[in-house]
Amino acid sequence: MMNNPAPHASDAYDETTDFGYRTVSRDEKKPLVRAVFDSVASKYDVMNDVMSLGIHRVWKRIFITTLAPRPGLKLLDLAGGTGDISFGWLKGGGGATLLTDINAAMLSVGRDRATARGYLPDLTFCVVDAEAIPVPDASVDRVAIAFGLRNCTDKDAVLREALRVLRPGGRFCCLEFSHVQVAALAPVYDAWSFGVLPRMGSMIAKDSESYRYLAESIRMFPDQEMLASMMRDAGFAHVSYRNLSGGIAAIHSGWRI
Repeated sequence: MMNNPAPHASDAYDETTDFGYRTVSRDEKKPLVRAVFDSVASKYDVMNDVMSLGIHRVWKRIFITTLAPRPGLKLLDLAGGTGDISFGWLKGGGGATLLTDINAAMLSVGRDRATARGYLPDLTFCVVDAEAIPVPDASVDRVAIAFGLRNCTDKDAVLREALRVLRPGGRFCCLEFSHVQVAALAPVYDAWSFGVLPRMGSMIAKDSESYRYLAESIRMFPDQEMLASMMRDAGFAHVSYRNLSGGIAAIHSGWRI
């Protein structure tokens, strides 16, 4: 497996940050990430199937079970994009849902999908930067972010904001590609990520470079223990994580006490 140093929490104060394997100024990253998702928005769900061989659907079901939907609970879905987590929350009996994303193109696809599925009356859509959430303190019961945290420039700010908007007793859950824990999987995973995936991106989305970035961004993301440490530093209690598929993905959870 290609080993690249994952960023430490203190990197939040650096003037530069990662964009895949490139080092860019912090001001550059958001426009670059926005361009990636503008490019892939219409094919995002198809490419999720390609990237994970369909296993992301199982991971998301486990994630939604972890969120424990109930009618009286309000969900803030950060980087919610095309809506899978919000839809699963509502299907599971969850309450009012705010579906947000920094990328308007992704959110537009999510709105179209919500309309087709009859979820529109139960959703509020908003273009939101997860590093500065325009939601009052202690106003939601769950904060979810699935496959979005690694694309944020200041991950520590996202965690602090998630804690701020949670009510006491509320829970933050993050589903993200992580660091493989099974040695035998590593070379296969690297070959898939850096060999097959960009070619599939070129064929399906007509964009190989965006999918190369997505593969690189996974490798640059903090590993399981580091992300757990960042969550504790942000103020979350009872932080835990669960590896999925040998650590290809992981669910991190923390509570506001």
